[in-house]
Formats: sequence, structure tokens, C-alpha cells
Amino acid sequence: MLQVLNPATEELVATVPAATPADVDAAFTRAAAAQRGWAAAAPADRARLLRRFAAVVDDHVEELARLEVTEAGHTLGNARWEAGNVRDLLDFAAGGVERLNGRQIPVAGGIDLTILEPLGVVGVIAPWNFPMPIAAWATAPALAAGNAVLLKPAETTPLTALRLAELALEAGLPEGLFQVLPGTGPVAGNALVEHPGIAKIVFTGSTRVGKSIMAKCADRVKRVTLELGGKSPNIVFADADLEAAAAAAPMSFLDNSGQDCCARTRILVQRSAYDRFLELLTPAVQEIVVGDPADERTQMGPLISRAQLDRVRSYVTDATEQAVGIRGKAPEGPGFWFPPTVLTGVAEDAPCAVEEIFGPVAVVLPFEDEADAIRLANATEYGLSGSIWTRDLGRALRASRAVRAGNLSVNSHSSVRYWTPFGGYQQSGLGRELGPDALTAFTETKNVFLSTEA
Repeated sequence: MLQVLNPATEELVATVPAATPADVDAAFTRAAAAQRGWAAAAPADRARLLRRFAAVVDDHVEELARLEVTEAGHTLGNARWEAGNVRDLLDFAAGGVERLNGRQIPVAGGIDLTILEPLGVVGVIAPWNFPMPIAAWATAPALAAGNAVLLKPAETTPLTALRLAELALEAGLPEGLFQVLPGTGPVAGNALVEHPGIAKIVFTGSTRVGKSIMAKCADRVKRVTLELGGKSPNIVFADADLEAAAAAAPMSFLDNSGQDCCARTRILVQRSAYDRFLELLTPAVQEIVVGDPADERTQMGPLISRAQLDRVRSYVTDATEQAVGIRGKAPEGPGFWFPPTVLTGVAEDAPCAVEEIFGPVAVVLPFEDEADAIRLANATEYGLSGSIWTRDLGRALRASRAVRAGNLSVNSHSSVRYWTPFGGYQQSGLGRELGPDALTAFTETKNVFLSTEA
């Protein structure tokens, strides 16, 4: 049994049976049978059912949000956005069903066509930091492209996924087409990865686990999409609107308590603006409201678990206490709380400056000029996201081309929009999710030649 704890109180919320390899195999059999009928259905019928699924989710946004607050410790505002994002992803994917077009390619002696066909059964392994939306990133386009989906949520956050599966049936999706298999990574997750019938794995999580999954999929020539870690830079040039940059910086690494692969945890500031930026940043960080995630006023909640709290604490030990330049407040007592923390005066290659902490901790590093900023921004094994603050359009474009990351934002911290592609460079993963090409990532391309010669 999996125990689900409320991260804000450490109280037991629910116990959920953990799936075994036999459960995964049985679920695959049901999914494969359902997928054949789903793929054969008229595109308009698939689209209509996905829109109905979106409408049912919309009817339950508040319920799903409250469930997310309870199991993941997300602030209520964030949780409402996440449930709404599931709805929007389903709507967006439904719009692509009838536009999943092949091509007609000019050739000699006949006509050549390409046809996009579904892969079959897709395995999705979702993380605990954004349980609902990231699960939907893969599930919505996979279903729209004609596949069945087996979703394994993180063991700490299975409740919203289980509820979404119930809502899918309520909306009229075929039995067995979308199934949720709560369980541990080494058991249920590994069974999905190693199952010979599952055509693709979509995994979001740590780089270490992602590499292991990639190796196992390679042995079976199984498709894989990986969204892994990040250590994203927030580059602030001296010519930027410093007030705006400092006001936006706290939530760029404190949103979701810093448990975000896109978190801008390396704040790079041009030396001539460094002192002024810190003056502006200090009150902005200290004013962040940390507390009960169910309170409408709360901006930051707890970390997900005791293990994650211990990990974050390991980066801010007695040895690094002198580097704490800014510290906010957090509740005391039960719950996995850590205060907003900004480290200054640390070496650019210190563990806190180059490793993914996955908590509400950022470092501020000075740079000299544009070339130095790019060097620092790229001094990491990751390449997921980042921000560039400047009033100089030419510099913004040069820096955007030079920073090795999949998702960059100028004068903002936006990373994820369901209608634009998302994914990383280097150790941040493989493939792209979301955007106009999301459905094609779950298809095979078949080429057909029709001879016209007599």
C-alpha cells in the first residue's frame, strides 16, 4: 500500500494499493483491446469524446484543485491553474485529431503519401511536483493520436490521477483506454518500461532515473521522451528594468516551493547593478507569504516530503550559513517547511550553484559583460529554461541564441504554454512536448507509393 501524506501537516490522507508487474500486464491487455477500437473510430468521434472529457474536468476543477492541495501541498491558486491546464490540454489536443495530416510527396511514376498512425499503448510516468498537468502533457496528445495510455503517477501523489481516470469514464471514454497504475518506480514503473507491448515511455523526473529508463528502452528499441532536471539561469543585465526584474525574481524560484525543473535558481547579475539588485530583491523575497496552502493568501507552501526537506537542507548547512544573503519566513511545527533562501558570495562551481536543489533556494552570482554572462549561464550540465532581462533587443536576441536551453523568456519567467513546444538540451532531456506537433510524437509515419504507370 502507498501512504499519501499531507505535506503541510504530515497527516495520513489516504492509502492506495500499489500496482504489481502482474497488474501492469493485465492493464496492458485491456488497453491494447481498447486502443484498437479507439484508433478505428472516426476522428470527429475521438475529438468529441476528448472535448467531453475536458468539459467534465472543467466541472470538477475545484475538487481536483483541493485534492492537489491536500496531496501535494500546492497553493490553492496554483492547484486551480493545474486543473484548468488539464482541461485546456484536452481541448487543445482534441483540436488536433482532425488535423493529424500526412503529406503528398512528388515522385516519379506515381503518387506518394504519408500516413500518421498511432503507436498503440503508451506508458506515462508522471512526477510529484506537478502531478496533474505533466500527466496531461503526454496523456492528452497520446489519446488524441489514437493511442491508449497507462499512467503511473508518483507514489506520493496518486489521488488526482485516479480521479482523472474516473472522470474519463464519466465522459464516455472507452473502458481500458486510459488507466492509472499507482505504484513505486522500481516495481510498477519498471514494469511499464520493460513491458514488450508498450510502444513508448514518457518520463518526467530526475536525470539519474531518466538515464536508467533510456538504457532499458534502448535495449528494446522503445521510443522515449524524457523531461529531466534543470538549473536555469536568470540573467539580469545592468540596462534592465531592475525594479521589474527584482520584483519578478522571487516567484521564479519559489513557485511550487522551488520544486520546478524550470526554476530560475541561478540569478546572474551584471556587477555594476549587483548591489542595487540585491537591495531590491531582499524585501521582495522577505515579503513572500509562506503557509497553509489552502489559504487564498499563501504564495508558497511546503516541500513534498521529509526526504525532499532533508535534501534541501543539505545545501544550506552550517558550512554555508555565512552565504545566506536573504532569508524569508516559514511556519514551524508539523509539515515539510523550508524558508525562501538566497545565497550570495558562493563560488560559481559550488554544489548549490551547479546542482539541482529542487527547493526554495537560489544563488546570486555577478558577471562582468555579455560574454561572461553567457559563460556562466552555460556552465551547467542542464539546459531546460532561463530568463534574460535587458532593454536591448539585439542583446536579448544574441543571448537567446547563445544560451543552451530549450525554453527562454525575455523580460519574463514564462516557460510553459500548452500551444508551444517544451523540452531541454543536454542533461535536461530528450524530445519535445506540447505545442502544435505534440500529437505527431505519438505516431508512426507510414509511407505509401501508388504507381500510376500503365
